[in-house]
Amino acid sequence: MTPSPYTARYFEEVIKVVQGIDQSQVDAMVELLVTLRSKGGRLFFIGVGGGAGNATHAVNDFRKICAIETYTPTDNVSELTARINDEGWEMVFVRYLETSRLGPNDAVFVLSVGGGNVEKNISANIVAALKYAKSVGASVTGVVGRDGGYTREVADACVVIPTISDDTVTPHTEAFQAVVWHLIVSHPDLKANEMKWEEVK
Repeated sequence: MTPSPYTARYFEEVIKVVQGIDQSQVDAMVELLVTLRSKGGRLFFIGVGGGAGNATHAVNDFRKICAIETYTPTDNVSELTARINDEGWEMVFVRYLETSRLGPNDAVFVLSVGGGNVEKNISANIVAALKYAKSVGASVTGVVGRDGGYTREVADACVVIPTISDDTVTPHTEAFQAVVWHLIVSHPDLKANEMKWEEVK
């Protein structure tokens, strides 16, 4: 059966995305996280929408496979919605990080399609969280799409998923967030525990 034009095009784009990723930035992220773990730092994932879903999965992997203390504010719906109700959407991540006493040994890891944009007021809560992170000396890293937005501007290491077509920016970015973090957690410099299916013979 011949694939539909869209299916064929989509997978062609996947190949181009892989070819366009800056692998040196992936390695820089690994180095950052190796240093974080050696100092006993904590990792905080920030994302909304699909990025929030990816954050939950990533928290599991970094805790279980890499033995890094890892959290995401979107895992606690009660706290998240209470803060939105009382303090507003823009400050919801900042307040979480403040309560967590984010510090210089910690890092914020952004999973976002656009990375936040101050001028266009897009993902203002991510931008606010990153400004706070920088103000307390925490590291910033992320996997983002489009031009990388504010995340790329301030990050210590950042992978920008290449835009191949304007109508597939979101699916490719969110899919490759998972590709990149799975590479990171399975990297020999970071992997502390074997994954189940890799142990089965």
